[in-house]
Amino acid sequence: MLPEVLGNFGGLRLDAAVVSCTGSHYLLTPEGDRALCAELSERAGAPVRSAALAILDTARAVDAERLVLVSPYEPWLTELSHAYWESAGLTVDRIVKIRAGARFSPYDVTTDELVAQVREAELPEDATLLFTGTGMFTFDALAELGRDSGRVLLTSNLASAWWARDTLGLPADGPDAHPLLRRLAERTGDRGRTGGAGRTGGAANGRDGAPGPAAVAVP
Repeated sequence: MLPEVLGNFGGLRLDAAVVSCTGSHYLLTPEGDRALCAELSERAGAPVRSAALAILDTARAVDAERLVLVSPYEPWLTELSHAYWESAGLTVDRIVKIRAGARFSPYDVTTDELVAQVREAELPEDATLLFTGTGMFTFDALAELGRDSGRVLLTSNLASAWWARDTLGLPADGPDAHPLLRRLAERTGDRGRTGGAGRTGGAANGRDGAPGPAAVAVP
């Protein structure tokens, strides 16, 4: 289905594309995910990355080897996520399970609930936090939590936007970049790839993502 979706832009040629879904890609394992994205890239004629692989790219760029997983998933999906990151060579030191009220429901977690539960976890100041799931509202929560410390804060869509800009050669610390991207750019420095912008395309999108010109997010 993904090749068909990527091919449905008619004469609009894409510079890059992000598949903004993580849950289904956890089942592939990192190797299977890379193989799928390589095939999609060849068929699309432009770089294609899953949100999960974009997180790995961003984690490497900030030299993160250990993570605290902040997950709103049901326990079984949290375990799949945990296994994916460990298979990719990252160590998950701790899992913070986020609830919407008394249940697990990514789309229903409020900003106040997310901020409160992360703060209650009393995480180390040097921890790298990965907020899983493209459906959880994290934009305002990250801005709030960013005032608490200098921790690295990653989300699926923030990493996707970082990857798209990096791939296209658009600096994450540019004047049009969101403050969360600029904060991330302070950590990545010049360790990202230097891409080349050229063709036109759509915009990377997601609930917690910042726009990435000339890329498209495929749900």
